[in-house]
Amino acid sequence: MTSLAAPAPLAAAKPTAIAPPVFGPRIIIGLVGVLLAVLVSGLNEMVTKVALADIRGALYIGFDEGTWLVAAYTATSVSAMAFAPWCSVTFSLRRFTLCAIGLFTVLGVLCPFAPNYESLLILRTVQGLAGGALPPMLMTVALRFLPANVKLYGLAGYALTATFGPSLGTPLAALWTEYVGWQWAFWQIVGPCLLAMAAVAYGLPQDPLRLERFKQFNWRGLLLGFPAICMLVIGLLQGNRLDWFESPLITSLLVGGLVLLVLFMINEWSHPMPFFRLQMLGLRNLAFALIVLAGVLIVLLAVTLIPSSYLAQVHGYRPLQTAPVMLIMALPQLIALPLVAALCNLRWVDCRWVLGIGLSLLILSCVGGAQLTSAWIRDDFYALQLLQIFGQPMAVLPLLMLSTGSITPQDGPFASAWFNTVKGLAAVIATGVIDALTTHRLHFHSTMLVDSLGNSPLADSDAVGLAHRLHEQAVVLTSSDLYYVMAGVAAVLILLIFWMPTRIYPPRAPT
Repeated sequence: MTSLAAPAPLAAAKPTAIAPPVFGPRIIIGLVGVLLAVLVSGLNEMVTKVALADIRGALYIGFDEGTWLVAAYTATSVSAMAFAPWCSVTFSLRRFTLCAIGLFTVLGVLCPFAPNYESLLILRTVQGLAGGALPPMLMTVALRFLPANVKLYGLAGYALTATFGPSLGTPLAALWTEYVGWQWAFWQIVGPCLLAMAAVAYGLPQDPLRLERFKQFNWRGLLLGFPAICMLVIGLLQGNRLDWFESPLITSLLVGGLVLLVLFMINEWSHPMPFFRLQMLGLRNLAFALIVLAGVLIVLLAVTLIPSSYLAQVHGYRPLQTAPVMLIMALPQLIALPLVAALCNLRWVDCRWVLGIGLSLLILSCVGGAQLTSAWIRDDFYALQLLQIFGQPMAVLPLLMLSTGSITPQDGPFASAWFNTVKGLAAVIATGVIDALTTHRLHFHSTMLVDSLGNSPLADSDAVGLAHRLHEQAVVLTSSDLYYVMAGVAAVLILLIFWMPTRIYPPRAPT
């Protein structure tokens, strides 16, 4: 592995190791505070996205303008994930986390009072920056402060952000918009964030400021990397609406973003204090975990979106009526994740096989979902969601174990930057891929159904009713196709297990 060692300047730039405080209730409270803030950050994005129609109606915002609210928030959120670990080391983990939570909360309070669309867009853009800075803090806290035998349980808390949080967005959006008011899609964060700030202030130790790091600040990396990520995210999220490369704007965003990203990576390779340590990709398990994470997130996002989209388009369900389908998958994660962590913490259990079983459960769920018909209602999805209760944590937690198994606490911020940025970008890529596949297959099936109808006498019957039935059937066939594609993605990920990762044992077997 000598060829993978970091150059001398990188080694010199490593921060001095800080001895962690004694593990106890205080550290646990601090960790729970960070976890709460990260979950609230993810829920804020999901809830406002689900409730966007109500928000647009209340604020007299058009559909196109609403998509830019989502894209701007997501772009700065993903970008912040890349640079927040450097800030946490420089300004101290506790201080930076408290500032991010505080700014995130204040901006959430102000959003419903925005006097116009432009003001709301600015508020959401900056709020995305604050919210995106939080997820890397959770992984950093788990890697730095938790002792070896409980580290997996801390990582299980991080895994909640990929399994529990996204599924809870629809039920909460339904609660606020149906019973309370659209403003609470923004204000829901206030109480949990204040509680999180109190827990973080009490539980996390205060490190000294390290402002001397600004002497070697990676200005070129920031000026290349931040716009690169923002351009790629916006291009992917707006691409389907603007017809991808038929749009000069999307072409400029994607091509320009890729060029800047390549220049950013070249800069990171040689900079003495990089935001990303590219040499870490030489760690086989980390590279594998990042690749598989992207695929798993595509599958998880799809199995969340397909049922809600199908029920809304075919049966006219509102978020309140779709909520039970999401809750039956989300709430059991609070029990399933600790159980999976306990399983992976056993020395005789190979986490690669846990990953394989989890992906297999996702395949079974997708193949079952592909059998849907227009007669399916909410209750028909419950069995599929039950398969995902253990399938999702078993597909995510082993990846965290594989990626962090050989990471030292000093390299924790770099690992956090890699994992969270890939996680954020993968979610955006998943959205773009699913949108593009949905549009393509919907057009294909609509055309095929119309061609099959041909000169049938049905074509001269009730045109409105027939068009509605054709659309319903096209949605059913498209949903089935998406399920099959996701099953194929999960199958490919299983094959990678036999090729890439090496076995990782738990940090310390439980006694």
